[in-house]
Amino acid sequence: MPAVSSVLVPYAAYLRVYEPLTAFPEPERSHWARYVRRGRNPTAQDELRRSLADLLPTPPVPVPVHESGEAFVVEVDGTVCVCPWRTRLRGWLALEELSEQFPAALLDAVLPPVVRGQAAADWEQWRKLNPDARPWIRTAVWQVPVRWFALFDDEEREYEPGGPGAPGGPVLRYRTPMAQARRRVARVLKTLRESADAGRLSEGLVDVGKWLEEFHPRSLVELDYGGLVHALAGELLEEDHSAADVAAGIAALRDGDGERAGEAYARLVDRWRVVRDLQFAN
Repeated sequence: MPAVSSVLVPYAAYLRVYEPLTAFPEPERSHWARYVRRGRNPTAQDELRRSLADLLPTPPVPVPVHESGEAFVVEVDGTVCVCPWRTRLRGWLALEELSEQFPAALLDAVLPPVVRGQAAADWEQWRKLNPDARPWIRTAVWQVPVRWFALFDDEEREYEPGGPGAPGGPVLRYRTPMAQARRRVARVLKTLRESADAGRLSEGLVDVGKWLEEFHPRSLVELDYGGLVHALAGELLEEDHSAADVAAGIAALRDGDGERAGEAYARLVDRWRVVRDLQFAN
């Protein structure tokens, strides 16, 4: 693995699922077992740097030619769990979303139509051979989607402010068992469906819930602020309890208190406006 660069790449957040080794069929299970034993685990910044490096050649390479054999690794109650990068699959999925996010002229300048066309053809062929494939990682840029916070409790928040002894900078993340995440999705959806304020949050949470059902019940779910920690001042990170605000808003809806729910939502909007404004800054 190449040496870790000191250059930090913003500004993406991640929702990840770590599955126990037993969840993987052979020969993939043996691959990950060997991978874990080597003891050298890359970071999210390493993954993002490698992805961005593919965009530098002319023409750019929006989707890797080969699937990554890398993963993130954690140990949960003595059980080793891995989260495969699957950068090739995620590259194809990201390309499908680009047309909805950028004007055609800008998209053509960054990724020429011939490049996107070839990637789309490769994706269609690959998907026919792998109809059940799904990513272990979801990515959001310049934000953490509100629906992601619904999977976690404030007590599961982990904040490390960084400093001289932490060259990677601050860390803000949440981790919870898969069973708990699924229960929270079900409870929040029940509240939203009984409320007049369900809207897009309900639709997005249904999508996340279906995704979670694809994984082993003893998996770990993680929300990682990733590069977004470099877009927020230290005091804002320390005071960020967005999962608690979402939980407070849902509890208020459950109690029929629209005013209190609105206050919780306003706290979220004010906090994340700082990051969203940076997206459009020069």
